[in-house]
Amino acid sequence: MTVLNKIIEIPDMTVLMADGCRLSARIWLPDNAETIPVPAILEFLPYRKRDGTTARDSLTHPYVAKRGYACVRIDMRGNGDSQGIMEDEYTEQELQDAEAIIAWLAKQTWCSGTVGMMGISWGGFNALQVAARQPAALKAIITLCSTVDRYADDIHYKGGCLLNENLGWGATMWSYSSRAPDPALVGEDWRNMWLERLEAEPFLPIAWLSHQNRDAYWQHGSICEDYSKITAATLAVGGWGDAYKNTVSHLVKNLTAPVKGIVGPWVHKYPHFAVPEPRIGFLQEALRWWDQWLKGQETGVMQDPAYTAYLMDGVRPQSWYDQRSGHWITEDKWPASFPNKRWYMQPGGHLEDLPSSLNTKVSSKQNCGGAAGEYCAIWLGPEMPEDQRYDDAVSACFTSKPLEDRCDIIGSPTVKLRLSSDQPIAQIVVRLNHIHPDGASTRMTYGVLNLCHRNGHTVAQPLVPDEEFEISLDLDQMAYRVPAGHCVRVAISTCYWPLLWPSPVPVELTLHAGEINIPIRQSGDQDERIFPTPEADQPWKVEIIRPTQNERRQIIDMNSGIISLEIIDDFGSTKDSDHGLVHGSVAREWWSIHPDDPLSASGRTHWTYENSRDNWSVRTETYTNMTSDSEYFHLTAQLEAYENNNLIFEKVVSESIKRHQR
Repeated sequence: MTVLNKIIEIPDMTVLMADGCRLSARIWLPDNAETIPVPAILEFLPYRKRDGTTARDSLTHPYVAKRGYACVRIDMRGNGDSQGIMEDEYTEQELQDAEAIIAWLAKQTWCSGTVGMMGISWGGFNALQVAARQPAALKAIITLCSTVDRYADDIHYKGGCLLNENLGWGATMWSYSSRAPDPALVGEDWRNMWLERLEAEPFLPIAWLSHQNRDAYWQHGSICEDYSKITAATLAVGGWGDAYKNTVSHLVKNLTAPVKGIVGPWVHKYPHFAVPEPRIGFLQEALRWWDQWLKGQETGVMQDPAYTAYLMDGVRPQSWYDQRSGHWITEDKWPASFPNKRWYMQPGGHLEDLPSSLNTKVSSKQNCGGAAGEYCAIWLGPEMPEDQRYDDAVSACFTSKPLEDRCDIIGSPTVKLRLSSDQPIAQIVVRLNHIHPDGASTRMTYGVLNLCHRNGHTVAQPLVPDEEFEISLDLDQMAYRVPAGHCVRVAISTCYWPLLWPSPVPVELTLHAGEINIPIRQSGDQDERIFPTPEADQPWKVEIIRPTQNERRQIIDMNSGIISLEIIDDFGSTKDSDHGLVHGSVAREWWSIHPDDPLSASGRTHWTYENSRDNWSVRTETYTNMTSDSEYFHLTAQLEAYENNNLIFEKVVSESIKRHQR
């Protein structure tokens, strides 16, 4: 039986950077760490440790600390209770700060001198990026729901196409980084800190839209530029319900450092409390990793399979799943050498075994993509792809005969097309769907490509109208079982709203030939790996003032023809039972388009955030808006800050950015 340490918690420890900037750290460590030093595990984020990540921190960090580690959660510059200014994501300053923190940790009397870094999303990104800089004390990392390529596989662009999440996530950070520090931690200087960050805070979508091709801006922080720079042992974790489906495969394939990968059915959450179930004992697996690489204990982690994935049973389409049936499969080497099933696209919308020429026109309504779900499902509401029949109806579809045997698709299907376009600027979307006997259509995976990026993402090259060309498109990684008697469908469209910003004019593509190659694994019906059941520490103790709720509505204006998606996520309001801080927020998004007019596209957001304690209260209201014409994207952002309901700060940022072949 494991003997648990008593721990002490330090809610606010100063970590001073070389330029004098004070970063705020929350630390959990064994109460005997001063006499028996322990390894440190760092999570470095902008998401406010005092009231942002507190719920997940409470489940995770005390659990690990009780088992012999110092767990350190630090707010980045300009966020939460840290001084300084937030300039952008993954800046050189951010990475230098992380290196300085690791060196500082290694020198503390309660630290053994070895450090690990862990995080999901932003924290998973910078764990990889910092590891590539090889700080001496950093021996191992655990990265979850992250990316190796900031351009190809983040929330800004996909396949060279502009993701609407570029605005959505920018609006989120516009709200997060404008929030005030807690006077109970930073003292009387809280107001000056707040005004300083309000004045300096950038509206990041302007910077992101200023780099529409894969230039040096995106190469910075993209560890795919040189995988060999990572020498720290790396455990990579992802989820099929997440946007970052490809990262685990990329890391296991390319890292020369010790590496293992796990992909479950989950959305963008830690897998000891993620959905859909089954969850796993992630914290126990994390401890095996830390004990091996930070304490030098033999835990058997290097005997684990190189790649572990949850093979999901084919089920009917739903916008949300609480649980996915299936089982765990393992591969000792990745990528595995699976046989490919090749289907050719045939006239009449068939998939057959023999090649054929085509003359198939594709010109989708601008609202094709309404069943796509959220780009990055994160547990806010019904965010997953719905029945694809609605999008299939305005796509070019090629469907197989009913399968004689079940088909376990593991890996990345590849689509090859010969096509032409009637416009110099176009995009293409390819979905791989599971068709049920009654016609229901479940999206298994998909891929998109800005056709001006057909020869690479560095330089956009306009198409020559009516000139034939070829493309090869890798769809996102997957692990999915199609039952016998069901069908497989390739659905091709020219737009995908509201996931992608549309091309400036309606496009008609002509498909002249096409094929899809699907990796097939011969799988059994039993788990090939057994994980422990989830464990965690005590939940965060709060008083619920306003419960969480969410709304998703599609609104059709019968007069104008405009179709709008309205998203309202009320995160509720809670009071921390320990220190009494009250916080609450509401996020609102509206995405609108006319089915016949790509220039009618509009994105709009409004965030409200409130903090209070006793007679002190602050609030921010942030607004963003994006439209475009044939030549420019138009961005506007507004920020209002209130103290005790009095407006104390306001600013408006507006910018028009030229479109670069998209």
